[in-house]
Amino acid sequence: MKCYSYVIPRDFGFAPNPFYGICTLATCKPKIRESASIGDWIIGCGAAANKKSGFLVYAMQVNRKLDFINYWNSREFARKKPVMNGSLKQMYGDNIYHYKPSQHIWIQSDSHHSHEDGTENERNKKRDLSSKYVLISSRFWYFGGKAVDIPKQFKKEKSNICCCGIGHRINDNEDLINKFIYWLENLTSPGFKSDPLHFTKFSRYKGEP
Repeated sequence: MKCYSYVIPRDFGFAPNPFYGICTLATCKPKIRESASIGDWIIGCGAAANKKSGFLVYAMQVNRKLDFINYWNSREFARKKPVMNGSLKQMYGDNIYHYKPSQHIWIQSDSHHSHEDGTENERNKKRDLSSKYVLISSRFWYFGGKAVDIPKQFKKEKSNICCCGIGHRINDNEDLINKFIYWLENLTSPGFKSDPLHFTKFSRYKGEP
């Protein structure tokens, strides 16, 4: 069991997408999506720019791992396809990629990761598709705009389970991970706890570094 942690500077409910009782990571973080296995944990930490450094935005245990084709074709995840004239929850749907075999091309749906006019954002598309996998969890804690302070014992230099910088951190200390899970389980029950920090209006991600 491993724990992957990274910083979330933009918390819109898109990556991760914590809605409909299932937390999914279908875009961004391709290295994590490629490497993580069933049973591993993904932790999203708050950003210093949002005054949330060292805070827990979400934690999910990977229950399933699908490729984009199966994610798109699954009736279970059809409601995670973006509906651009719907609610914010629908507009931030993360099920945005499907393959067109007749032309041998991938299509990016009008979404948070496309351009303002709905056309494909090639920069976002290239990064998202650099891994073909979607991480899926039914065992997750999503705190969003009400991110919780992670105890100091998990933020020490030698036992840091919370990434506070660029990229991501991998921790394979199962004893430490189990202690973190124990803390989390005793903090509150799993599930969706609060709207995303930036969940006030719809916006596009232009693909800045």
